[in-house]
Amino acid sequence: MDAFYASVEQRDNPELRGKPVVVGGGSNRGVVAAASYEVRKFGVRSAMPMADAIRRCPDLIRVTPRMSHYQAVSKEIFAIFREFTPVVEGLSLDEAFLDVSASRNLHGSGVEIANRIKKTIREQTNLTASVGVAENKLVAKIASDLDKPDGLVVITRDNCREKLDPLSVAVIPGIGRQTLTRLKQINIRSIADLRLAPDRDLESVFGRFAQRTRERAAGIDNRPVVASRDEKSISAEETYDVDLSARGDMERELLRLSETTARRLRKSKLQAGTVQIKIRQSDFQTFTRQKSLHPPINNTDQIYQVACKLLGNWLEKNPGTRIRLLGVGGSKLSPAEQQDLFADAAGPAPGAVDQTVDDIRDRFGNLSVGRARTLDRP
Repeated sequence: MDAFYASVEQRDNPELRGKPVVVGGGSNRGVVAAASYEVRKFGVRSAMPMADAIRRCPDLIRVTPRMSHYQAVSKEIFAIFREFTPVVEGLSLDEAFLDVSASRNLHGSGVEIANRIKKTIREQTNLTASVGVAENKLVAKIASDLDKPDGLVVITRDNCREKLDPLSVAVIPGIGRQTLTRLKQINIRSIADLRLAPDRDLESVFGRFAQRTRERAAGIDNRPVVASRDEKSISAEETYDVDLSARGDMERELLRLSETTARRLRKSKLQAGTVQIKIRQSDFQTFTRQKSLHPPINNTDQIYQVACKLLGNWLEKNPGTRIRLLGVGGSKLSPAEQQDLFADAAGPAPGAVDQTVDDIRDRFGNLSVGRARTLDRP
C-alpha cells in the first residue's frame, strides 16, 4: 500500500488531502510512522525522528496514529487478496506476498491479477496500491517499490538483468547503511557491480553469505510464499517528551502500556506465554527483558505485575537511569481459553473487570473509562 497510514488519514479527512502529512507520536521526540507523498518531497521518511521531520518541513501536519483503524482497513485489503489466492504471506498491515501460480486458470495472468487487485482495492477502500510482478519474492518486492505511488512493474526472466542492473544495491532487502558504506569503499554501487564483483571483494563484506548475496544481485530467490503466518507478538510502546526518572512514573506508564497490550490480546482472542518489556535510555541504548509464563495470560493486572517485576530487576542493576521509551509486549501467543466460571464463587470471575472495561471502551471510546492510577497527577 502507498504511504498507508497517511493515505488512510487523507482519505478520511478531506482537509488533509494534498498537504504534507505525517502520522506519528504526539511529541517531537517520537518518530514518523508514515509520511504522505507531499511531505516526502522535503526528504521526510518513515522511522525519521519527528524533530528532524519538522526541521525539514515546518508546515507539516502531524496526525496521531489510529492503529485499530488501520488494522480494520488492513483486514479489508487482505480479504481482497484472498479473493484471488489463498497463498498470502503478510509482512505487515500494508504489505504482502501473493503466490498466484495456481490462480491463473481462474483469474488470468499475473499481470491481469495485479491490475484486478489494484482496481478492487481502489473501488472498495479508495486507496492505492503499488504492485510488483515477478517469478520470486525478492524481485517482486524490488519491483513493487520502483514506480510508487499507484504503480505496477513487471520483471520477467527475460528483462530481469536489464531492470535490476542499474539499480542501487540499497534496494536489496537486508543491505543497510553500514554495508552500503563498505560497498562504496570497494566501488560497488549498483546491482550490476555487486553481481560481477570478484569473490574476494564480496567475501570481505558478506563473509559466508557472499554467494547468496551474488545470487540476490542476479535476481535468484528460492524462498516460497508462506501463507497464514501467525501473529508472533502484540505490544505497545511510548516515547516520552520528558525522560522518566522516578520509579512511580515508570510504573504508571507500565500500567498504561499493559492495559493497551492486554486489550489488544483480548480483542484478538489471544493470550501470551511470554511477557516482555522494552527500555530505551536517554542515550538511546535499548534493552529488553522477558519472562515465560504458565499458563499464558491476557489479564491486565497479571501482565502489569510481570512488567513491574522485570523493570524492578533491571533498575536494581541500572540505578538512576533516565528512560526515554518504555514498551510492554506479549509473545508466544496462543488462542485464549474460556475462563473457569466457577473458580471463585465469592467474587467476580477472573478478567471480569477487564471485560467490562473493554465493553465500555468499545461503546464509548478509549477515554471513557480508565484506572485512576494512570492519571498524570494524584
